Amino acid sequence: MQLKKLDDKAIDQLFEAVLTLKTVEECYIFFDDLCTVNEIQSLSQRLEVARMLGKGCTYNQIEAETGASTATISRVKRCLNYGNDGYKLALERLGR
Repeated sequence: MQLKKLDDKAIDQLFEAVLTLKTVEECYIFFDDLCTVNEIQSLSQRLEVARMLGKGCTYNQIEAETGASTATISRVKRCLNYGNDGYKLALERLGR
């Protein structure tokens, strides 16, 4: 649990702010102010890589469809195998 090591009130505030958002439109507004376009694209790309790995797609398929590097795919796979099941939790709740 890497983030738990930080245990910072500012990080708590960030997560609590995200939890207050009620619609996709509100998320667009908040994240547009919070992140660069590239940061948002990187986050969404990682989630898509996790979804595709969960479906059994190959690195080549994932790379071709998402543009993710093999390093990014490997990092996400490591999180899926040895992480905190955050990707799994989110994707299950999304029904994907």
